[in-house]
Amino acid sequence: MSTHKIEGAGSGLRLRNWRVRSRLVALILVPTAAAVLLGGIQITASLRAATDYQRVNDLARLSDHIGALTHELAQERDLTSWYIAQGRPQRQTQAVRRQMDAVDTQATGVRDSAALLRTVVGGRTRDEVETVITRLNDLGPLRSRAMGSTLLPDAAVDAYTLVIGDLLSLHDELGKGSDDDTLFGQALTLGALARAKEALSLQRALLSVVLVAGRFEQDQMERFLGALSEERNARRAFAVEAGSDERRLFDETADGRTADRAEFLRELVLLRASSGASLKGLDLAKKDDAGEWYDAVTVTIDRMREVERRHTQAIVTRSQELGAAEQSRALLTAGGVAGLLLVVLLITTGVARSLVKPLRRLRGEALRIAEDRLPAYVQQVRESRDGEVPAEVAPVGVLSRDEIGEVARAFDEVHREAVRLAGEEARLRTTVNAMFVNLSRRSQTLVERQLTLVERLERGERDDRRLADLFKLDHLATRMRRNSENLLVLAGQEVARRWRTPVELMDVVRASLSEVENYDRVAIRIQAEVAVIGPSVSDVVHLLAELLENALSFSPKESPVVVSSGVIDGGGVMVSVTDQGIGMTPEELAEVNRRLASPQGADASAARRMGLFVVGRLALKHGIRVQLRPQEKVGLTAMVLLPETLLTLVGAQDGRPGTPAGVVPLGFPGGNSVGSTVLAAPAVLTEEAVTPLPGTVVPAQEEEFLPIFASVESGWFRAGAAPPFSGLTSTESPGSPGSPDSPDSSDEAWSSPGDDGWQAARAAANDPALGGTTASGLPRRTPRANLVPGSVAGPAADPPPPRHARSAEVARTRMSSFQEGVRRARNELPKRES
Repeated sequence: MSTHKIEGAGSGLRLRNWRVRSRLVALILVPTAAAVLLGGIQITASLRAATDYQRVNDLARLSDHIGALTHELAQERDLTSWYIAQGRPQRQTQAVRRQMDAVDTQATGVRDSAALLRTVVGGRTRDEVETVITRLNDLGPLRSRAMGSTLLPDAAVDAYTLVIGDLLSLHDELGKGSDDDTLFGQALTLGALARAKEALSLQRALLSVVLVAGRFEQDQMERFLGALSEERNARRAFAVEAGSDERRLFDETADGRTADRAEFLRELVLLRASSGASLKGLDLAKKDDAGEWYDAVTVTIDRMREVERRHTQAIVTRSQELGAAEQSRALLTAGGVAGLLLVVLLITTGVARSLVKPLRRLRGEALRIAEDRLPAYVQQVRESRDGEVPAEVAPVGVLSRDEIGEVARAFDEVHREAVRLAGEEARLRTTVNAMFVNLSRRSQTLVERQLTLVERLERGERDDRRLADLFKLDHLATRMRRNSENLLVLAGQEVARRWRTPVELMDVVRASLSEVENYDRVAIRIQAEVAVIGPSVSDVVHLLAELLENALSFSPKESPVVVSSGVIDGGGVMVSVTDQGIGMTPEELAEVNRRLASPQGADASAARRMGLFVVGRLALKHGIRVQLRPQEKVGLTAMVLLPETLLTLVGAQDGRPGTPAGVVPLGFPGGNSVGSTVLAAPAVLTEEAVTPLPGTVVPAQEEEFLPIFASVESGWFRAGAAPPFSGLTSTESPGSPGSPDSPDSSDEAWSSPGDDGWQAARAAANDPALGGTTASGLPRRTPRANLVPGSVAGPAADPPPPRHARSAEVARTRMSSFQEGVRRARNELPKRES
């Protein structure tokens, strides 16, 4: 069900506007949120630590690959420099190539691990990974120069050493971001071991080149001593950071008997170099001193690589264990928090349901009473004749004895009082509506009598000035009748005026003009050749008259009001009333259009815009859509959409037997208003046959031949001829004694082709043809026995030939002149007789 906003309640975020369930949840949520927050912090920390350990694990795996790569790359450096020092002999080329292939195999694993790792790390670690990939890409050009004849042995050693140094710098990133002291120490130990191995490998390369030449150069000696010093420092750092097991492993693996031969040769080289002796013939039993040194130190380097590999594997295992532990801790904390939330949710749900369920029932019952039961009761009271309808107030189904139950009992009392007040209001509305109807009926009776009197005075008046005053009085009475009908609309009653046959849209618009003041300011541009069905004619005329009244009242006196129409795609007709008035603000326009679309009961706002209120009620009655839209500059346009159900084509049958085809005309003030004299016209009255309103400016157009003027021209318009209806007074009618149609009238009296019709009509009126009498003695009418010449042809008659299209304005001007001529002739007739 819908909820209603309360003025002054404030924002929905205020505590007093919270739902009861929300308040209960908030009450329990505060301590729960604290626990959840602490648990969340712990979970976040565990997950972050697990992520860090996973990163260390990935780095350790990469370090393992880099350790294997640097080991093979260092051997490639040493072989290549020894190969260059020997003058690039052909027998050594194949060995160098095989070593390069071994390096490429290890480089593939490093590339894959580095490409995967650089997507999850950042900062300096990412830069180091990018450097590793760059250095691997530099190996190709370096090998090309080394295998060629452009690179010297010392330069090859320096180039390879630079690449190896950048690769080993990644070991320093292992311990960063880890809070585990053991893992941090293992990372430092691995770095020291890798540097010690690299320093020994560099000594292998340098001494291999020196032993080929047989002597040390000064810079070679300095670099060799520097590498020796770096190796010893790295060994000391390893001993400090490594644990007892790691030191024992290193001593047993790398510092055993396998290292004694390399250590002896190195000391022997340093002794001979310090004494200035030749470095040739270190081992008299062997001729190749460089090969002897290379093989001896390679054994030690390989053993150190084995220690390095085991140490790297220990780091990988440690990081995996720490990551798994942190993940388990995060899952355990999350499970505890979830269990706590579940318990809190169950408790909150149970307590909230005991409070919310009766409150929801109370709310639902209150809304059903306010939206369904009470309006239905009011409607039942309105439909009753005396407004007395027994009302039974069923209590709200909340039987608890708490505060909610007390509120339910209080609401029952409010419901009973509301029903009582609704009954009184309905009876009051019924009384007011009855008063409206009574006043309207009385006013309509007086107006109709006034219109009949004015009509009689108009027929007998010969003075133009008085006739004009009578026309104004007729017009005022017509407007008074519309205002009286407004009371019927307010009371929800039907208007007494009804039409049986369809009326052409042009005539409907003209009839609405007859009910407004200043109608001469209205310009008609009606194009749709359709008619409004008879039962809806009066209400459509009323609706358009109210819109025209507003347009004329709220626009300058000299500005025109335009009424236009057009057919729309859906089959209906759009009638627009456009003015150049003061218009409305967007807010007022939106409110008026809302009321026009769904009119409510009469209230204070309806009194300020009574015309639009009436328009909305009439439009709702017939399914008409009315909307106001602003003009581009000034004024408004009232758009009236007449649905297809209210319309019919001009000339169509209305479906009732005995009714002529076509539409009938509506009248105008001064002899043409509804209830006044209706101008004689053909059975099918189009806009050519309607007299224009007095005071309107008729345009236009070229002269046009009309048959009616040709038929009466000889006796009426010739100079010196007797005036029409000679001797006919205001109280006489055609065919009465003294009229031109009387058999006793003189031969010089005016006659027309229509005399036969008048005579036949008089004869039928005096002595109608009867078809006998009924069993009760009432006369029986014979259908179509009293027709006069010129009336509607029988069903078997041939259809009339199609008429030539003529201008509406020209026809209107002709008929106006015809009526004016008749009026003047009647006024001048007594003067000639006198």
